[in-house]
Amino acid sequence: MIDPVEIFWTPRGTSLAALDTKRLIDIHDGDTPSIRMPVRMLSIDTPEITAGSAEGAARIDAKFLELAEWITDRPAQVPISPDLAAFLLPRLAAGNAGTLQFTQGTAAADFAKDNAAQRLTLPNGRQRSLFVRIADTPFDGNARLLAYIAPSLTRTELATLPPEQRSTFNLDMIRAGWAAPFVLFPSIPGETDLPMLLHAAADAVAAGRGIWADPHTMPAYEYRSVERLHSIAKSIIVDNRPVADPRGWRERYCVDMRTRELVGPEDYFTIDPIYRLWLWPADVREAVTTLNLHPSPRLAGAG
Repeated sequence: MIDPVEIFWTPRGTSLAALDTKRLIDIHDGDTPSIRMPVRMLSIDTPEITAGSAEGAARIDAKFLELAEWITDRPAQVPISPDLAAFLLPRLAAGNAGTLQFTQGTAAADFAKDNAAQRLTLPNGRQRSLFVRIADTPFDGNARLLAYIAPSLTRTELATLPPEQRSTFNLDMIRAGWAAPFVLFPSIPGETDLPMLLHAAADAVAAGRGIWADPHTMPAYEYRSVERLHSIAKSIIVDNRPVADPRGWRERYCVDMRTRELVGPEDYFTIDPIYRLWLWPADVREAVTTLNLHPSPRLAGAG
């Protein structure tokens, strides 16, 4: 028995994100519209291009340098643990964190476009269909479809091609070094797919491919959190404005996939980036039970 479907609009539906000037919908058949929509590729995180331009990236450079100065000169006013601050400081003080993120993000986007064009084009020039495997929760908070995507293969290809030649575009990004692993509970890859993702990431890191070529690389999730931290620190230090949640810049707990140790939101850096499993706070209790996790000494209050 399927759930009843309401034919009138209700707030329980999902509004598709706008796509600038591109049309969201084309009608070719009265009951079969074609819809354009953004897809958030599961289990990976590529560098951000939200700076918009080299000039915008330079402004981020200055903001992160400013944050480095606050951490050094006014540590009591910046709501970050001393250990995480010490870990981030070399990246912030390098003076090019925004530019590096934007440059890497642009290169990642270029690779994604070229890779999709190559893998979706058959030898005769015709285009393959696209295979989409969505998550149990189909949309994220930004109305993007959560999915793994890949070229649609024939039965013969599925039966004869080795797994590495049947990879998703998600895995291609990891393999090329243009994405960091970003496995988020409960959307964990399967028992054969997860090792493949981890091995591809380890190989990319060891070879210094893509983002891993620069020792000052900040994974995109780290970069986004530092942007939020700067905004909160500015409110406290420059604007002298009270902040309701000074630690609101941090979002997720983290688990070491190798040891099942659960650490707090500011201790993720103690885990190798390849093996980080991320948990939303609301999912921690379920994950502890489901995955048999154990808290770190610091999280348990012993350190």
